[in-house]
Amino acid sequence: MNYLVLLRHGESQWNKENRFTGFTDVDLNETGVAEAKRAGKLLTGIKFDKVYTSTLKRAYRTAELVLSEAGQILPMVKHDDLRERDYGDLTGLNKDETRQKFGAEQVQIWRRSYDVPPPGGESLKDVVARVKPYFEKNILPDVKAGKNVLLAAHGNTLRAMLIILGENTPENINTAEIATGVPIVFKYADGKLQGRQA
Repeated sequence: MNYLVLLRHGESQWNKENRFTGFTDVDLNETGVAEAKRAGKLLTGIKFDKVYTSTLKRAYRTAELVLSEAGQILPMVKHDDLRERDYGDLTGLNKDETRQKFGAEQVQIWRRSYDVPPPGGESLKDVVARVKPYFEKNILPDVKAGKNVLLAAHGNTLRAMLIILGENTPENINTAEIATGVPIVFKYADGKLQGRQA
């Protein structure tokens, strides 16, 4: 049995301020650091062989804190394909103010629909299109080889992963909420996905 662990970064300052973050390189706040350390404690039972993360500091700092807390030292593989989705013209805007300006229904469509991008940004379908080839070429071979893999990334990167792994579909992904700093653990045996650990 081996594991693929998906972990959304800990809370960032812009998460706290309820802003659309996207590609903006915002760091973890104190709460986010604590969430990452707590995730590390939860994951002490898994000895990781590989760690993948995005090039944004909130993701790779989360991975660093997890490894430190779990007493493990590993190089990290960072890649742009694992970044959060690009929120385009919404980047930096407060979500409540954006709802007042465009209407709650429109903002919900931009945030949670599968194939409708925000103005100038990416839809979740676009994120799947960049995450899936990277996963299949780089991460999946490690998992199939029996390695324990940590993927520390972003809410929409991981929503894309839930579709790629068959946990969700484009039709029901809008209901998936990914909490900051809470590991999602998938079990594999003989290279085959056995399901999500409760």
